Amino acid sequence: MTLQIIRGILIPFFGTALGAACVFFMRGKLHVLLQRILTGFAAGVMVAASVWSLLIPAIEQSEGMGKLSFIPAAAGFLLGILFLLLLDRIIPHLHMNSSEAEGPKSTLSKTAMLVLAVTLHNIPEGMAIGVVYAGLLYGNMEITSAGALALSLGIAIQNFPEGAIISMPLQAEGVSKPKSFFYGVLSGVAEPLGALLTIFAASFFVPVMPYLLSFAAGAMIYVVVEEMIPEMSAGKHSNTGTISFAAGFTIMMILDVALG
Repeated sequence: MTLQIIRGILIPFFGTALGAACVFFMRGKLHVLLQRILTGFAAGVMVAASVWSLLIPAIEQSEGMGKLSFIPAAAGFLLGILFLLLLDRIIPHLHMNSSEAEGPKSTLSKTAMLVLAVTLHNIPEGMAIGVVYAGLLYGNMEITSAGALALSLGIAIQNFPEGAIISMPLQAEGVSKPKSFFYGVLSGVAEPLGALLTIFAASFFVPVMPYLLSFAAGAMIYVVVEEMIPEMSAGKHSNTGTISFAAGFTIMMILDVALG
């Protein structure tokens, strides 16, 4: 079981590292259209994972509450939204293709704030991985090994473009390839760390697992709606982002249902 959990935590991180490694094989900056496609795909994966891997299990685990079984899912979801809203306000960060940083004023470099922006994306994903594997570890019957693996694979697929979206623009702006790769990988470190911390914390909160599952879902949906959907819809030909969103959503849904 321990090996299975370690593998599940590291699979998404390897997705980020592989994406960041694109800097060694591709030249120049990612085309805006390609960035939009990759962002839309990642957003679709995150929404599908939030529904099938987190919210539905949260509701199923609360069936004993009868018609009120929606309460843990709804409450946890809203708390997750508020948590990311708070992080968004207190952590200085800079989104790709944006000239103005968000959060409190900071003397951090542009590179550091770009990495922090992707790290904000990765915190809820790490929490999602952690809470699902915590449920598996502590014998939650609504979470299967295959379902947990499906979530890890889905987020790894989603992380691949995120790693590339960090490393390649940095290299195009004059940062060396090794450094660009390092920053791309660094942006994904929050995921395994967040997953481990969530697993540890969940050991004290097993009775409120539905709240934890939906909390992670709310945090991921915040990232999608606040940042990823505007990025994939900006400019002309925004339908490409919508199509890639549908592709990511469908692939994650298939993975979760087929493997779960």
